[in-house]
Amino acid sequence: MVEEILRRAYVRDWPARLWAHVPGACEVRLVDSHVDVPGAGPDLTVAFASDLHLGPTTPSRLLDRAFERLAACAPDVLALGGDYVFLDATEAKARELAARVREVPAQTKVAVLGNHDLWTDHRLLERALERAGVQVLVDDAVRIGDVAVLGVDDPWTGAMDAERALSACGDATVIVAVAHAPEAIPALAGQVDALLCGHTHGGHLALPGGRPVVVQGAVGKRHAHGVHRFGRTTAIVSRGIGGIEIPMRAFAPPDVVRLRLVRREYDPENLFGHTRGLIR
Repeated sequence: MVEEILRRAYVRDWPARLWAHVPGACEVRLVDSHVDVPGAGPDLTVAFASDLHLGPTTPSRLLDRAFERLAACAPDVLALGGDYVFLDATEAKARELAARVREVPAQTKVAVLGNHDLWTDHRLLERALERAGVQVLVDDAVRIGDVAVLGVDDPWTGAMDAERALSACGDATVIVAVAHAPEAIPALAGQVDALLCGHTHGGHLALPGGRPVVVQGAVGKRHAHGVHRFGRTTAIVSRGIGGIEIPMRAFAPPDVVRLRLVRREYDPENLFGHTRGLIR
């Protein structure tokens, strides 16, 4: 019922077209972090984006800028955090999603699904991603040498099985986890080197300084955006890209993440020595 009202209200995508003309609305920040990891393999760069929300409230110019940012990261791995659409998964949106993902020149591309994907025709989105060379991970992992990249089912709408995902990593020296929402943190903290997630939009509407007005879930409220440490694990919560019911953002600017895995000797018990982060 609510979705049908929104479809009628957002005819011809007028919110996205209006929001695109607001100064600064289509700027995308880069959250630039690195984590020191063990092992003798090469350094690895992961680019991460979440909450694209293709639909009537997300300007095309904003998506253009986000994917320009991702491509400029020159990543070894492109990781996508779900919520690719808002309201409907259509053939047109699926084609656009695949085309945009192809723009990023990464050797390995992985994705997880979010709640907005699972509320619609997520199989259509999965097929589009796979055509673009993306491996959609549902409590599974891929290996890149001694690095495992795992992806879990959506903690909100799916049936996340973190143990199954971790077991798929085998004897990997380094583990990077991708989840849609920060609700995956309790299940993965201390067991992976890095965790990338989105979902919160940083509150979407926040107070000056970035404090969210409303965020769903206890974990999301505590970790609505930014870089957080949990022993061995560095968790990075992205504000994502697009919009849902409310197209505009306030003090919660869109962002993408560049995570660099740097091979150095480090003490895993040192809570402060092996993570750095900065926003550009």
